[in-house]
Amino acid sequence: MPQLLLELFSEEIPARMQGNAARDLERMARDGLAKAGLISEGLKAFAGPRRLTLVVEGLPIAQPDVSEEVKGPRVGAPDQAMDGFLRKTGLTREALVERDGVFFGQIHKTGRPTAEIIAELVEQIVRGFAWPKSMTWGTGKLRWVRPLQRILCVFNREIVPLEIDGIVAGDLSEGHRFMAETRVFRARDFTEYEDALRGHFVILDVEERKQRILEGARTLCFARGLELVEDEGLLDEVAGLAEWPTPILGDMDPAFLDLPPEVIRTSMRTHQKYFAVRTPGTDNVGTSADKTGTLAPHFLVVANIEAPDGGKAIALGNAKVLSSRLSDARFFWSEDIKDGFEPWLKKLNGVTFHAKLGTMAERVERIVALAREIAPLVGADPDKAAEAARLAKADLTSQMVGEFPELQGVMGGYYAREFGLDPEIADAIRDHYRPQGPGDAVPTAPLSVAVALADKLDTLVGFWAINEKPTGSKDPYALRRAALGGIRIEQDANVRVELVALFERHFDRVDEQIFQAELARKQAAGGAFVLGRGKSGGTVRERELLAFFADRLKIALKDQGKRGDLVDAVFALGDDDLVRIVTRVDALSAFLASEDGTNLLQGYKRASNILKAEEKKGDLPTGAPARVAEPAEEGALYDALAANTPKLDAALAAEDFTGAMTALAALRGPVDAFFDKVLVNSEVAAERDNRLRLLQQVRDAMGRVADFSMVTG
Repeated sequence: MPQLLLELFSEEIPARMQGNAARDLERMARDGLAKAGLISEGLKAFAGPRRLTLVVEGLPIAQPDVSEEVKGPRVGAPDQAMDGFLRKTGLTREALVERDGVFFGQIHKTGRPTAEIIAELVEQIVRGFAWPKSMTWGTGKLRWVRPLQRILCVFNREIVPLEIDGIVAGDLSEGHRFMAETRVFRARDFTEYEDALRGHFVILDVEERKQRILEGARTLCFARGLELVEDEGLLDEVAGLAEWPTPILGDMDPAFLDLPPEVIRTSMRTHQKYFAVRTPGTDNVGTSADKTGTLAPHFLVVANIEAPDGGKAIALGNAKVLSSRLSDARFFWSEDIKDGFEPWLKKLNGVTFHAKLGTMAERVERIVALAREIAPLVGADPDKAAEAARLAKADLTSQMVGEFPELQGVMGGYYAREFGLDPEIADAIRDHYRPQGPGDAVPTAPLSVAVALADKLDTLVGFWAINEKPTGSKDPYALRRAALGGIRIEQDANVRVELVALFERHFDRVDEQIFQAELARKQAAGGAFVLGRGKSGGTVRERELLAFFADRLKIALKDQGKRGDLVDAVFALGDDDLVRIVTRVDALSAFLASEDGTNLLQGYKRASNILKAEEKKGDLPTGAPARVAEPAEEGALYDALAANTPKLDAALAAEDFTGAMTALAALRGPVDAFFDKVLVNSEVAAERDNRLRLLQQVRDAMGRVADFSMVTG
């Protein structure tokens, strides 16, 4: 079957944009072909430093012919209506058929050649491509990430006639900028194209480039008795920088190893795109994500050429650059340890956290109060928690963090040890930003848990207080990440806290700071002011923030294979202890997976529907039901409720949610029998009222466990 090969060749595409660009190209092509009625056997896109490539297999030579029935005027309609219909469709009166008093006709459309459709589609893709950043060049108006230089577009081994802003499509492409003897080559299908690229020192597939980097780097390290410190994010980036990636192992001055390993790695990674190298079998490389091993005085750089000298000159040049960077880092370290925390804390008064939430120093005050409050709940010393929270943000004004913002917190931990502070406090300072993402470790030490949780909750409460909440896909203050981090900490550390009450007290702190800041501004301006304050929103904000946590918890539990509707059903009870909520969700999930749970859920829904109907009529009786002998099923349900409701209450009080589900399971048989044998809406009013009261007790008993009306799965 015919094949489409498209290459959009430009100047360098930023590595961070390549992955999404390949996905967007694939999506736009698939959607466009499907809209044109062209079905392919396979479609794949590739992205590299200078090209986006698309190959589509098995396209037809032309669109299929289509025949469409169109409805015309009714029989006896005015001639003007018929004439207009015939002009519009191009049909004749003789071609129409009458059916049920209406004329119908068949319009036959011959399918267009696929090459014509491809030409239009490629232009739509190029002109409508959604780069995060794009540019124009020369006198043209076409926008692309960097100047677009060539378009290779062939279908069924024939060039597709196409021109976009003076760029005429052809069958030519270019190889490696430096290594290929003849840069330009011709290709009429994907096999020719990929082979020619490789022959011109270009690896098309990013996964193959990544594998080449890893294998080459590991081989070099193994030969020297070293190990590569693997870094998936850096690997993705450097694979987008080199068309013919060639790892080179370089040496650095061993004297720099007295710097914190995170400083060395950050300087290598962020500024130079180098991989770190370690000596295997020892303790520490610098972060908890690393395997065992101590940094070795070497680095691994990925070049885009195979140098004649094996890369010696490249390694030497990069070593000089790294040495300069690390010399700067050593200067920052030596200057910082002269200052200490107290001067940095004073500088926080001049650092604005947010225009409406004051300075970083004011934020520290809030975190200190919150950490002191959380500490007893996690088994930490409140005074130590307050001290760790007081110092946690100090390194933001250090010279090292000014140069390497990624090291905030980490450097604070190192400086705390350097100044002889309690190791627990140093660890809490180091870990208080964690977890920063799904792959990051969660703090486990009680003191670290208290400070990390205080930091995240203050962020959430603060931005909720000023009504700066996430909207749609926008979350400029990373509040979703803060909530997920807080949830992970509470779950992993088994933090038992009533969130709504904690939110309320912290909202008061934030409100007070905002009030005092506004008061000070008005006094400084000499204007009139009114002494008065109040909660803006009351408990509404606390409940909204709890609902936000519920949404994040659903996402976290969904990733663990759990159902979001069960989280809703449990949150509906008003509980705000996340540990208890998750335990209850687990028990509820196991219960509903059983036959008893499934059947009892159906009974609940049936009872609920009956009660809702009566509530709408305003005819629902109150009070407790009575024990009746006949029918026996009614009495049996009464007995089951009387026997199991105390068991249910005791299990819930003990947070034995499995036991609570067992108590509910005992109601399954009596409920089934009741609905099978008993007529609820009896013509005898007393019977009807008693049975409705029984159903209310069933609903109320189940409602102590979860809001089963929200269970949809």
